[in-house]
Amino acid sequence: MNIFRYFDEKITATCQEIIPGLTDAQIAASGKTLEVPRDPAHGDLSTNAAMVLARPAGGKPREIAELLAPTIREYEGVESVEIAGPGFINLRLTPGFWRRTLGEILREGARYGASAIGAGTKVNIEYVSANPTGPMHVGHTRGAVFGDALASLMRKAGFEVTREYYINDAGAQIKILAESVFLRYREALGEKIGEIPEGLYPGDYLIPVGEAIVKKDGGKWLSASEDIRAQYMANAAVMAMMALIKDDLARLNIRHDGFFSERILHSSSQNAHRIEQEEGYFSGVGFDIDAYYAAHTDPDKTAIQEAVDTLEARGLIYTGVLEPPKGKPPEDWEPRPQMLFRATQFGDDVDRPLKKSTGEWTYFAADIAYHYSKFQRGFSQMIDVFGADHGGYVKRTTAAVAALTDGKASLDIKICQLVRLLRDGEQVKMSKRSGNFVTLREVVDEVGPDAVRFMMLFRKNDAPLDFDFAKVTEQSKDNPVFYVQYAHARICSVLRNVQEVFPEMDWAATGRGEGALDPLQDPDELSLIRMMASWPRMVESAAAAHEPHRIAFFVHELASAFHGLWNRGNDNPQLRFILSGSKDVTLARIALIRAVQMVIASALEILGVEPVEEMR
Repeated sequence: MNIFRYFDEKITATCQEIIPGLTDAQIAASGKTLEVPRDPAHGDLSTNAAMVLARPAGGKPREIAELLAPTIREYEGVESVEIAGPGFINLRLTPGFWRRTLGEILREGARYGASAIGAGTKVNIEYVSANPTGPMHVGHTRGAVFGDALASLMRKAGFEVTREYYINDAGAQIKILAESVFLRYREALGEKIGEIPEGLYPGDYLIPVGEAIVKKDGGKWLSASEDIRAQYMANAAVMAMMALIKDDLARLNIRHDGFFSERILHSSSQNAHRIEQEEGYFSGVGFDIDAYYAAHTDPDKTAIQEAVDTLEARGLIYTGVLEPPKGKPPEDWEPRPQMLFRATQFGDDVDRPLKKSTGEWTYFAADIAYHYSKFQRGFSQMIDVFGADHGGYVKRTTAAVAALTDGKASLDIKICQLVRLLRDGEQVKMSKRSGNFVTLREVVDEVGPDAVRFMMLFRKNDAPLDFDFAKVTEQSKDNPVFYVQYAHARICSVLRNVQEVFPEMDWAATGRGEGALDPLQDPDELSLIRMMASWPRMVESAAAAHEPHRIAFFVHELASAFHGLWNRGNDNPQLRFILSGSKDVTLARIALIRAVQMVIASALEILGVEPVEEMR
């Protein structure tokens, strides 16, 4: 049961009954809310209905509140109603209502908190999308965990979610990767390569790639033409790096539903199928080429050209000269006519070039085509998870989606700020394996996936994050992931122990009998129920805001409240969960903590963290 929706709908009906001529449209546009008051002394729920509906009702807010209050007092489960300030209506609910709510939570079981607000809307969440030039580093980790948790959250809220990875397998970085692999290939053939030249990828992770090519092809590529050799090295490297990246992500239990190749955007249908047939490239990186062309409206054109043609048909492409960049212009900057997209018509700061001076498409042109493909594949909602260094792409990309879809699709770009690795307060910077960064694999191997996932979500995505190896592994209440998992494990321990004290009891039916929950009288017990009653609302609000960190905050608060009740039992034996001399009280309290266990497990499932049964 979503108590907020329940009471909000009843208050809406009351407003329509008491305020003559009030329409659904007026209520929907009013901004009417039902919230938990900041101060518990003000009650359990508070609505601004009288304040925001005073104008269409033609009265003063307090007068409207006084009209509504008597009917609201008659709602089942309402203990008292007070009018506060300029016209807020505060409701206090009865202890019996909260106990009945606990019974409903237990009856819903694992389904509790799931929502249908998404109504099956197709959502594409693109996250990680690291350049396939090496293993995942810690900078990618935060976006990977954020995107994965957001996908789970939105599925819980009833959206049809596709987890997608955009493979940046075209452009200058892939050319550098091909050169770097060719160097390792020569090394595998016995050549002394010396120091890795500046500008190439120095990490040891490319050594196995070179060795694998030698094992398969011997020295044939030494005599091949430069173009053919470079393309082969690039293909082999990208496929090897994608396998490495997928393995890295699997250590965090992250698996995407689909992969999308940037290279396909530059290829015509005929050329793309040739690449797949001759090289097996697209299947090697995990891209479903057949599904792409099934959704592609003009397979004889490249996807980039098709997207640009769409913009041009809408009068959004022109030839012009841009102003120099703000600040100190690059040394190679010169004013020249360029193909430009009218991004400023859709909220961007400047119009954006689509072609380089060489005649090649810009990276942004490919990005436009990629997002157009999402729309062609039926996604009306798109969410991109970007790293801290991609903030400049937000306005231009949202402008492109608005222009291409004529406002029929939405794009929300979430920026994940930097992660600073610490060890006992000192910053960790380097990794032997990668050459110049700390890998995701190294972090997960040291502290485990649960600690990584929870801590990456225990701060809002747009705020910098410090990740201290010592703090995330210590077993104390100062370590949030330990504190939450410990609450779940403690409950599991109580459930094991109660079967020894009362072996004849049917604990599967706990809390379902009439009056079985009446012994729950303590204010802290009722407070736990109130908190759990807000779980469905939390799922919906976090999903609507695309903010999975709210789930981490919620479950930590719930765990803290449980530990507080546990500690009170240590001080006062009559408040313990198991009372050997009172089956009825024990039954009710076991029902309470079983519900807490269930909600903690539900929240941790969204976060991708294991709800452990024993702490070791």
